[in-house]
Amino acid sequence: MKTITITCENTGRDYHVAPGTTVGELQQIIHPENRYPVMGALVNNQLQDLQYVIMAPSRINYVDMTSLDGYSVNTRSLIFVLYKAVTQLYPRRLLRVEYFLSNGIYCRISHPDTKLTAEIIDRLREEMRQIIAADYPITRENIPTEKVVQLFRKKGLKDKTDLLETRGKLYSSLYYIDKLPDYFYGTLCPSTGCLQTFGLIPYKGGMLLQLPDRHNPSELRPFIRQDKLFQVFNEHKEWAKILEVSDIGSLNKLTESKRDNPVIKISEALHEKKISQIADQIKSRRKKVKVILIAGPSSSGKTTFSKRLAVQLTVNGIRPVNLSLDNYFVNREDTPLDEKGEYDYETIDALDIATFTDNIRHLLAGEEVEIPKFSFEAGKRYYDGEKLRIAPNNVIIVEGIHGLNPKLTQLLPPDALFKIFVSALTSIAIDSHNLINPTDNRLIRRMVRDHKYRNNSATDTLKRWESVLLGEQKHIVPYQEEADAIFNSALIYELGALKTQAEPLLQEVAQQNPEYSKALRLLKFFSYIRAIPTNEIPPTSIIREFLGGSSFRY
Repeated sequence: MKTITITCENTGRDYHVAPGTTVGELQQIIHPENRYPVMGALVNNQLQDLQYVIMAPSRINYVDMTSLDGYSVNTRSLIFVLYKAVTQLYPRRLLRVEYFLSNGIYCRISHPDTKLTAEIIDRLREEMRQIIAADYPITRENIPTEKVVQLFRKKGLKDKTDLLETRGKLYSSLYYIDKLPDYFYGTLCPSTGCLQTFGLIPYKGGMLLQLPDRHNPSELRPFIRQDKLFQVFNEHKEWAKILEVSDIGSLNKLTESKRDNPVIKISEALHEKKISQIADQIKSRRKKVKVILIAGPSSSGKTTFSKRLAVQLTVNGIRPVNLSLDNYFVNREDTPLDEKGEYDYETIDALDIATFTDNIRHLLAGEEVEIPKFSFEAGKRYYDGEKLRIAPNNVIIVEGIHGLNPKLTQLLPPDALFKIFVSALTSIAIDSHNLINPTDNRLIRRMVRDHKYRNNSATDTLKRWESVLLGEQKHIVPYQEEADAIFNSALIYELGALKTQAEPLLQEVAQQNPEYSKALRLLKFFSYIRAIPTNEIPPTSIIREFLGGSSFRY
């Protein structure tokens, strides 16, 4: 019998199997050692479920939920189990998966007569446990898209019908749990029995699907109250209603009908209104507020936000001056080392907090201060004679990732500070069961910007991204609720605008690179989205920081 050679990266060995062997069947042959259930496999650096059929020589790496790929599979599969529980207990109700929040996923049941009480959530949690205990196989079937659309239309899932109708594919993959079908952006795990760790608790009139800790999958991620972030998400949900765009399918419909121009104008107007409101908050406290601290993760649009806020402050009679935290790095030989023994520039201990505090105190006292500079080439601080003094109508804008960390400002008068958190908190979903992860939104922004302004390839950006996220989780996310104001820099139309620049970059990622699977996932994501012309995007837009064409100087 003819065989093909499969190289398993988990065992470091080659195996000879018949063409047509599935990834799951191969797993049973080689039994790769895994402490946690296998969620899927990277076949030639492309994520596949265990039903995938191998027809040619391949390299295979089985993944569990301790990897980013496996964790995403686990998350999608848990959403499917929750959908199954809702369907069984409340067959005429629709599950809406809304956004990532508080180390979990915030969900609602969409029906005017259903109030999510603690009793209902307890029933849903128990039903999920029973579905998991039954260990139902999660199977996949390729079906003509026309039939899938008819199926979802009968179920009242307009968001899914709009998505699949505008995607333009002849066939679509449906997953099933015990005859219940659903469509997902990405692969699912082999059976419900893989999903042992989850939680479901009441939160803010809905429920929070609690997720396992990726690094310790038998434990739940700790619940963290994020009431301010919840308010921002709710605000953007209302904005989506104004624009009549809550998901990718409805955005595509507007694009098809050439009505994307009003979406751009209204989205930008909503941004400007929010920035103006923040400026008004600062004005209401102008007698005390003298330092505005702006923080946020990578590619949030902090720089453009700071410039637009400065314009609005000026309109309010307040003149801002800028002070960069980058000026306050300690000399390189004094920089702390990370666990790998390399310089850790992300930790707050890489900043000279004492000098920063001393400078701010003297400025608040009306004194003139010589501002330090930092040479990244030499790794040394220096002074070039630049001095700063603030007048009564001045405020100092300080931008940097540690702006919300209490350690930075613990010796400064709290009343003199106004803290702002900026991030792209994606405000629309793919559909009611498929979220757009805000980190993907920022990754796409960064990839486009890095190529345009820093001569970095998509491979370079993808390679560094997990390290960037780890740093954000450690140094930024824990302090976002410290903010006096939160600004969501995401624009409802932006993914359509980024598409034409991002797709060619992703297509250049070579298959032999481990980042190939991430590139393919993002290319599939863009396959759902219709491109939006960028000529109507104003030069002051936050997205111009990444696309190019901004009227601000950076």
